[in-house]
Amino acid sequence: MRPTRASITQGPILPSLLSFFFPILFGACFQQLYGTADAIVVGRFVGSGALAAVGGGTTTYINLILGFFIGLTSGAGVIVSQLVGAREKETVHEAIETGIALALVTGAIITILGLWSARGAMRLIGMPSDIFDISVTYLHIYFIGSIPTMLYNMGSSILRSMGDSRHPLYILVIACVANMVLDVLFVAVFKWGIKGAAWATVACMSLSAMLVFRYLGKNYEPAFRFAWKDLRLDRKLSGQMLRIGLPTGVRGSMYGISNIIIQAALNTLGTTILAGYTAYSKMDAVFWMICNSFGVAMTVFAGQNYGARQYARIRKANWISFGICSAITVVLSVFTLAFNRQISSLFTSDPAVIDVASQIYWIITPIYLSYITLEIMPGTMGGCGQTFIPTLFSIIGICVVRILWVVCYFPTNPSIFSLMVVYPVSWVVTSVAFWVYYASGKWLARK
Repeated sequence: MRPTRASITQGPILPSLLSFFFPILFGACFQQLYGTADAIVVGRFVGSGALAAVGGGTTTYINLILGFFIGLTSGAGVIVSQLVGAREKETVHEAIETGIALALVTGAIITILGLWSARGAMRLIGMPSDIFDISVTYLHIYFIGSIPTMLYNMGSSILRSMGDSRHPLYILVIACVANMVLDVLFVAVFKWGIKGAAWATVACMSLSAMLVFRYLGKNYEPAFRFAWKDLRLDRKLSGQMLRIGLPTGVRGSMYGISNIIIQAALNTLGTTILAGYTAYSKMDAVFWMICNSFGVAMTVFAGQNYGARQYARIRKANWISFGICSAITVVLSVFTLAFNRQISSLFTSDPAVIDVASQIYWIITPIYLSYITLEIMPGTMGGCGQTFIPTLFSIIGICVVRILWVVCYFPTNPSIFSLMVVYPVSWVVTSVAFWVYYASGKWLARK
């Protein structure tokens, strides 16, 4: 492995941070293209009902399940980055083996849980009857690919934690191109409908997993190289990983649970509104992945600098991330508000669906700056091993606020406006809590 520690724990912060951010962002862009390609191909070649089925409730439920387990195993990346920063090479190797073993176990659990619960989950959130069966079919096929999905996420997290954010990007570019080709082949040519979109995604996530482990097994010095014969689950390391990862997983679930509740309310408004929300959500994902990419970059940056006891660099990098992310968000907000109807028309030609999507853009996008804190702060604090307090803020500010809003306010005024406005409200409440805690400095205390 080429030495990367010095570029993260020493020298100018901005070039070091951006060298992580851009590959992570581009990787997130290509990862989002999996879902976007599904939506465009399905929406154009199958119809609005199928478009609603591959977005909306199915995406929300997938994010709920995967969000928890990816968060649960995220502690592996934090431990690896801290060990790299502290130069504990032998323990890094053991942590890599343990992290991959955790990914295998959790991937198997997701497969079983997803196949067993898909139908009940769609019934629970009130998925419209005209798209109920195809939504369940999509989920069943998607969850078959849970093991390669978890292995890819773990492998790419390990690569980033060791300072390599480029190769996960290269692998995703390859997989995304393959996914778009297979989407067109399975859906437009073979006429497999929504099943074709699901199988294309599974095939390409499997390809991603194979490529990332091929690189881990051949392109690093022996101390960091992974071999399946060395796979083991170290009790102490796995305990440390789960201690950090469990609150992160719970935090991810809180987003998922609150979104499922919102999705259930959204489903009562009809298929047209549901399809409009799905069309909007594809562009909304662009905002999310920019903020999330800075959060992931800060997790690695803070982890290695925390291990090296370079605390001033962590604070400076946190402020730099906020400044850059704010500037990008303002530019994209102006662009999407100006061209939201044209963006929505990529996914559907139905004027009613485009009208709904446009309304949602104007409700949420102007307040998107408040969301930055919810990604960067947990990333910075998580890299320092502090995940409990960020989770607590998310439970109260995201889950509780949204549940109370949907239960108490939405029934009195059931409209797309009264439902969507809960997103900016919950962002503002939670952001204030994070800034107060950040100012206290307690998140930097060593354990």
